Amino acid sequence: MEPAILFVLVLLLLFLGVPVAVSLGLSSLLIIAFFSNDSVSSVALQLFTAAQNYTLLAIPFFVLASAFMSTGGVARRIIRFAIAAVGHFRGGLAMASVLACMMFAALSGSSPATVVAIGTIAIAGMRQVGYSKDFAAGIIANAGTLGILIPPSIVMVVYSAATDVSVGRMFLAGVVPGIVAGLMLMVAIYVMARIRNLPAEEWKGFGEILEGGKEAGWGLFLIVIILGGIYGGVFTPTEAAAVAAVYAFLVALFVYRDMGPMKGVRWVEARDGDRARIGFSASVYGLAFFFIWMILTFFLTSEWENVTLAGRAWTGLAASLAIMIAYALWRGGEAGIAGLPGLLVAGLPIWRRNLALMARNFLRAFFNEETRKTTVDAARTTVMLMFIIVNALLFAHVLTAERIPQTITSVMVDAGFTWFTFLIAVNLLLLLGGQFMEPSGLLLIVAPVVFPIAMELGVDPIHLGIIMVVNMEIGMITPPIGLNLFVTSGITGMSLIQVVRAAAPFVLVLFLFLIIVTYVPVLSTWLPYSLMGPEIIAR
Repeated sequence: MEPAILFVLVLLLLFLGVPVAVSLGLSSLLIIAFFSNDSVSSVALQLFTAAQNYTLLAIPFFVLASAFMSTGGVARRIIRFAIAAVGHFRGGLAMASVLACMMFAALSGSSPATVVAIGTIAIAGMRQVGYSKDFAAGIIANAGTLGILIPPSIVMVVYSAATDVSVGRMFLAGVVPGIVAGLMLMVAIYVMARIRNLPAEEWKGFGEILEGGKEAGWGLFLIVIILGGIYGGVFTPTEAAAVAAVYAFLVALFVYRDMGPMKGVRWVEARDGDRARIGFSASVYGLAFFFIWMILTFFLTSEWENVTLAGRAWTGLAASLAIMIAYALWRGGEAGIAGLPGLLVAGLPIWRRNLALMARNFLRAFFNEETRKTTVDAARTTVMLMFIIVNALLFAHVLTAERIPQTITSVMVDAGFTWFTFLIAVNLLLLLGGQFMEPSGLLLIVAPVVFPIAMELGVDPIHLGIIMVVNMEIGMITPPIGLNLFVTSGITGMSLIQVVRAAAPFVLVLFLFLIIVTYVPVLSTWLPYSLMGPEIIAR
C-alpha cells in the first residue's frame, strides 16, 4: 500500500505543477508522518546528512567553472579549431559544430550551456554559408546533449551521489560513448550533406589547425587538469571541480579577457614592434610549455618515488629554453642565436605593461559586475540543483526504509525478467519520464528504485549509469519539456514545433546509439575498468 501511495502522491503533485523538489520532499514527509514507523525527526536528520554528502560538493564548483567557460570567447576559439580540423569535409561546418560541442561539453558538463555557447555562434555561421536554419538548429540541439555524457558531467555526479558509485569511473565510462555518439552524428551529417549537396570549407592547412589549437589551448587544458588530476591520483573529483573553477576564473578574466575589467584589452597591441612581438611570443611559448610540463609530469609521476620536483623543473626548464630559442630563430632568424637576448629584452615592455595591468585590476576582477553576475547565476543553478537533490535523497531514504526496491525486485524476478528485458523496461520508463522532467530530478527518482533491481539481475552499475545518462540526453530533445529544445528555440527565434521537427532526424541517430550502449556494455565499462578496476557494490 505504501509504495502505491508514495508514487501516486509524487505523480499527482507533479501533474499539478508543483516543483520537482517539493513534490519529492512533501510526498516523503507525508509517508513518514502517516504510514511509516520512522520518526518525523528522521526527516531533519536525512536532510542534514544529504546536504553533507562530499560527492555533491563537486556540483557547485563544476557549475561555476562552466559559467566562466561559457563566454563567447572560449566557444569562438573552440569553433575555429573544430572548423580547421574537419571543416573541409562535405557538410564540414555542421560537423565542426558537433566537434565543438564535444570539446565544450568537456569544459561545461551541462547540455544547455553547450547549446547556448556553441549554438549562438555556430548556427549564425552555418546560415551564412548556405545551411538551412532548420538543419543548423537540429544539429546544435542534438549535439548539445553531449554536454551531460562527455566528462565531466553534472548528471554523472548526481547519479554517483544517488547510488554510491565512483564518480571517477563514471567520468571515464562516458569518454568512449561520448566519442561514439559524436562520430555517429558526424556520419549522419556527412550522408545528409552528400544528399543535399551542402558546402565544404576550404582546407587551410595544418598551420590553421595549430593556430586554432593554440588559441583554444588554455580553455581545453581545463580537460587535462580535471581528468589528469583525478586519474593521476592527485585529487578527488570534488577537489578537481574546485581547481577547475579557479582555473576557469583565471583564464576567462586574465588570459582570454573575455569578461571583467580587462575585457577586450589585447596582450599585444598594434604599436608594439616586430622584435618586441617575437621576443614576447618566444617567452610566452617557453613559459607555457614549462607550466604544462610541470602539471602533466606532476599528474603522471605523483606516485613515483624516484622523480623529484627539482628533476622535473630542470628538465622542463631545459626544454622551455630550447623552444624559446627555436621560435626566436624561426621568426627572427637574421639575428641568429646572438640576437636572442636582444629579442627577449625587446619583449619585456609588453610583459611589463600586461603584468602592471593585471596587478591594477586583480582585486577589481573579483568584484566586477560581470564576475558578480556569473557567480550569482552559478549560485542560482547550484541552489536549484541542490534543493532537488536533497529532497530526492530524502525520497530515496523512504524507498529504502519501506523496502520498496526489494519488493519491486521480487515482483520482477518472479515475473521472469532477465537483464535484457529489464533494460528494455528501464529505457522505456526513462524515455517516457524524460519528456516531462528535468534530467537530474528524474534520475534521482528512478535510480534508487531501479539500481537494486539491476544489481540483483547482474547489470553492471557503471553500465547502468551510462544507459541512464543517454536516456537523459534524449529526454532533453523530446517534447514537451525537452530543455535543449527551449534553449535552441530561444537562440534561433524559431517556434518550439519548428525546433522539434528540425531535431527529429538526428534524434533517430541517438535512439540507435542508445540501443548500442544498452546492449554493448563493454563500450561503457572497458576504459574505467581497464584503468581503475571493477566497481564493487555491496548488495
